[in-house]
Amino acid sequence: MPAVIEFLYVVSTLVFVVAGLTMVGMAVRAYVQTSRQAMLHLSLGFSLAVAGASATMISAFLMNFSGTRSLLLVNSGLTAFGFLFVMYSLVAYE
Repeated sequence: MPAVIEFLYVVSTLVFVVAGLTMVGMAVRAYVQTSRQAMLHLSLGFSLAVAGASATMISAFLMNFSGTRSLLLVNSGLTAFGFLFVMYSLVAYE
């Protein structure tokens, strides 16, 4: 059963990473087209969220899923800061 859970964890994380990086690419392209600073904040926000998910998944397998508190702290911290940048991009959009 753990192998199934680990597989589902990898698949869901990879879907999140691909979707997040797609958003980063779209935000960067929008910045190039419009020169709006909000698009840079948006791309940074999604980059942080993707970094949190990626770092957590890689660390989880390297550490054999021990130290879950630290893993969760890194994940939630980077995701929270990422979403703060996403929120700021929406508020600061001209």
